[in-house]
Amino acid sequence: MIDAQHPAVLRARAASRFVDQVLSRDPDAIGAMDLSGTRPDLRQAPSALAEDPLRGLRELRRREMTRIAIRALGFDAPLQETLTDLSALADACCSGALEQSYALLRERHGEPRDAQGERVRPVVLGMGKLGGHELNFSSDIDLIFLHGSEGVTDGANAIENERFFVRLAQETGRLLSAQTEHGIVFRVDTMLRPFGSAGPMSISLDAAEEYYQTHGREWERYAMIKARPIAGDLALGEAFLKRLRPFVYRRYLDFNAIVSLRDRVL
Repeated sequence: MIDAQHPAVLRARAASRFVDQVLSRDPDAIGAMDLSGTRPDLRQAPSALAEDPLRGLRELRRREMTRIAIRALGFDAPLQETLTDLSALADACCSGALEQSYALLRERHGEPRDAQGERVRPVVLGMGKLGGHELNFSSDIDLIFLHGSEGVTDGANAIENERFFVRLAQETGRLLSAQTEHGIVFRVDTMLRPFGSAGPMSISLDAAEEYYQTHGREWERYAMIKARPIAGDLALGEAFLKRLRPFVYRRYLDFNAIVSLRDRVL
C-alpha cells in the first residue's frame, strides 16, 4: 500500500501544484488510488452520476487526473501510458455526460424513433488528439455529435429527432465544460462538425455521409483518419466510419490533394 509519504508521491507533489492541492485538501485520497499502473474501468464510474452529474464528473476527473499525474511524475510512467489514460478518462467523462443528458431529455420528450418505430441512438466521435489516444493534461477535446436517423420522439411532448439530439449535444457539452466551484471537466470544441459553426450541433449519419462525399474538404479527410467513436452507440459509430472510408482513403489522388498535402507539410 502506497501512502502520502511514499517518495514517488512526494516527488509528484513537488512537481505539480495540482497534485499538491488535491492531496492537501484530501490526504486520504491517495489510499484509494491504484498506482500500480493498472488502468481502472472508468466506463463503470459514470453510472453513479445521476444524483449530481456536474459534481460527479468533476470529482471523477480530479481523482483520475491526480492518479495519472502521480504515475507520470512520481513513477516515471511511459508517455504513451499517460496519453492513453488521459484519453480513456475523456472517453468515460463524455460517455457519462451523454448518458445523463440523454436520460434528462428522454424524460421530457420520450425516446427518439425512426419512421419504422425503431429507437434512434446517438454517437460521439472523438477527433484530433482524443481520437488518436494522444490527449495531454491541458488538451481540450474535439467532438462530433451524430445520430442514427430522422424521426420524432414518442413522448407526450414530442419533438423532431434533430432537435432532440441538438439539445443532447448542447447539454452534454455543458456538463463537461461549465465552470463550477469544482472546476470544469474538459473544454469542448465542436467546430470540426459538418459545416462548422453554420451546421447543427448533431446531424444524422446519412446527412453527415452526404456532406463529406459532396462538400468534404481535404483537411476534413485528414481529420477523419484519427476519428473514433467514444460515447453513445459505439457500433453505430464504427459502421459510419466504414461508410466514410471511400472519402477518407481515396482510390486516386488528384492535383488538389497533392497540393494540400504539400502545403500542410511545408
